[in-house]
Amino acid sequence: MTSPNPLLAQLGYPPDARLVIFHADDVGMCHGSNRAFLDLQPAGIVRTGSIMAPCPWAPEILTACREQPALDVGVHLTLNSEWSTYQWGPVGSRDQATGLVDPLGYFWHRPPQTQAAMNPAAAVAEFRAQIEMVSAAGVDFTHIDTHMGAALLPELFPAYVELGLEYGVPVLILRTLDDYVRSLDIGSVSASEWADFVAGLEARGMALVDHFRITPGYGPQDQEGGRAILYETILRELPPGVTYFSLHP
Repeated sequence: MTSPNPLLAQLGYPPDARLVIFHADDVGMCHGSNRAFLDLQPAGIVRTGSIMAPCPWAPEILTACREQPALDVGVHLTLNSEWSTYQWGPVGSRDQATGLVDPLGYFWHRPPQTQAAMNPAAAVAEFRAQIEMVSAAGVDFTHIDTHMGAALLPELFPAYVELGLEYGVPVLILRTLDDYVRSLDIGSVSASEWADFVAGLEARGMALVDHFRITPGYGPQDQEGGRAILYETILRELPPGVTYFSLHP
């Protein structure tokens, strides 16, 4: 069991407090994700979200964020395109030598495919290109996180953190990877290596989150109010600490 998150005390909460960040992931992926974020954020249901710069509908949300600077948005660093009939590729180079793209020039579907093929330097260059695209659009982004956990691959997470430091914004880092590994297919990550990495980050005063939850899959719970009950159950069962709830409205 990990020690209490020092972030709780910094925010004025006791060590057994349960805090939740309701975050809209995949903003910019399609028109619907944009409209949902723009409707939910002002209502206070979702406080923040992050933009997938490589996606076809990114320009729409970038324009909206430039026109509404109070919107709290980050950059959702993306190296994967998970759908079979709706795909996207890099903001930067689509050269096959980068190892970031499949034979058709789209991102690989899953992080382990990316991990097996990528040139890590090319992946970091793509991260930077996505950040610069959002910045060049006039959006004052507040944080950096990662689509499907790709930036948490061992070859990339040191650079991921350094990008946050360079741009002066926090990055999504979990104190343990248990929840992420259960939810997302990010391949092989050494628990001991991760623990050492996290200890170094906390020694530098970086704010980390404890737990990860994600939009539950569709199924029988969608009938007769079952989805509301499912969300309520997830929230009631959250352990102490800071939970990042990855929503996909």
